[in-house]
Amino acid sequence: MADAVLSQFKQQEEKEVISSDKKLKIGIIGTGWIAESHAESYLIMPDVEIVALSDIIPGKAQKFAKKYGLENVKFYGHHSEMINDKSLELDAVSVCTYNKTHAECTIDSLKRGWHVLLEKPMCVTIEEAVAIRKAEKETGKVLSIGFQPRFDVNMQMIKKIVESGELGEVYYIQTGGGRRRGIPGGTFIEQDTAGIGALADIGCYSLDMVLNAIGYPKPLTVSAYKSDFFGKNPEMYPEDSKRFNVDDFAAAFIRLEGGIILDFRISWAMHMDTAGDTLILGKKAGLRIPSTECWNGTVGGPMKIYRDVANEPVCYEVPILPDYSGMGLFDKKIRSFLDAVKNGTKAPVSTDQIFYNQAILSGIVKSAELGKEIELDLPDIG
Repeated sequence: MADAVLSQFKQQEEKEVISSDKKLKIGIIGTGWIAESHAESYLIMPDVEIVALSDIIPGKAQKFAKKYGLENVKFYGHHSEMINDKSLELDAVSVCTYNKTHAECTIDSLKRGWHVLLEKPMCVTIEEAVAIRKAEKETGKVLSIGFQPRFDVNMQMIKKIVESGELGEVYYIQTGGGRRRGIPGGTFIEQDTAGIGALADIGCYSLDMVLNAIGYPKPLTVSAYKSDFFGKNPEMYPEDSKRFNVDDFAAAFIRLEGGIILDFRISWAMHMDTAGDTLILGKKAGLRIPSTECWNGTVGGPMKIYRDVANEPVCYEVPILPDYSGMGLFDKKIRSFLDAVKNGTKAPVSTDQIFYNQAILSGIVKSAELGKEIELDLPDIG
């Protein structure tokens, strides 16, 4: 009875009625496991039709179509075949290929006149990020990066807390994510396909969580370290250790514009249960965001704010917020992209911000390889 009464006071989000009169024609480039999440979300959208699939592995796209009951679909091998098919009419594509081909597939798709939802990370190098942004500016197409944690109500609460002024001026952030054992296989662990390892897979999420909260200030310098001890250990990974040649751990000290210090660490594998909670320290208060056992871009529990009241130190809890939208994070990511395409509005996760995320990732790799602090000389794309 009490639960029934209380439920009346919950804030219910109004369901948006989506017109299905005109369906957006969607293509998917790369039909690996992440493409499955894209397809599953597209299939529940009434205004979408998946009409083209591309994959360099023969027969893989056809198996993908069969699994999801996709009919009247055109199949392609290399994405260039899709690009060069002048008879193919698409509104947008999801780029779900491995990291090393993100830039090429995205740039070609934008120049073909298609809007793009690009899976994270944006790319591998800062040079690729510059080229992507130039193509985006030249074509005027919507390009959104696949950071679904942005749509988590608790992630959004972090940003609200910072923007409210509750913490005061932020001067130091500690963040990262740790998996005691969490090295994926497949294309994730080789330079030729992934380019970078844990940094790209989960490090980009960790950076976005805090950088988005503080307004994405420009990164200035990076002093970093990375290692691959666990991935190359044949006792731990007998099948994959011989081909493992990316990072499974990284740490960095990053100076941001505005005098903010970012202390960052990320791990696929380590002899520790967590790389530590995320801390955002302001001159008025500090925010602690609990870590998770297998970090994947979520809040690990109720957050806490530490501050002084009447000159006495106090601490209070920010409870985990329920999500009444009825949509999963991936569905929200897809829906926000589709709405931007239909309405001609700004990308929900724009490259204006993720360019800085990519600059930090690339800077960590370069600094670690050089063994010294480096300055980030970032061009103005306009």
